[in-house]
This record gives sequence, C-alpha cells and structure tokens, in this order.
Amino acid sequence: MNDTARIVPCPTCKKPGSWSAGNRFRPFCSERCKLIDFGAWANEEHRIEGAETQDEASSDEQDF
Repeated sequence: MNDTARIVPCPTCKKPGSWSAGNRFRPFCSERCKLIDFGAWANEEHRIEGAETQDEASSDEQDF
C-alpha cells in the first residue's frame, strides 16, 4: 500500500491539503473551510442545476 498522501487544493481557500484518513476535514483543509462551504450550500449560493420539481414550483408560487 502507498503511504504517500495525495495533495489536493481546498475547495474553499485553495490551500494544499492532504487527502488521507488523517485529515478528517477532507477535501477541505480545516473545519473553518468546511463550514464556509456548508453555509454556502445552506444559503443556496451553490446549487446543482437540474429540472425544477413539482414541489419547488408550487412553493415558489406561495406567498408567505
């Protein structure tokens, strides 16, 4: 087995980080970067494009 960890850029800050079992935040370099990314998903700053579902269409039409 290869003991050399693969080095990948952190998706948030682009700092090089280790892709190994020892990095519990992988692919991120730290918990901070992981939480920043999670917050962006929660705020819908990141999204996966696709067809709108019926539930999404009907919730957009409702006024709250």
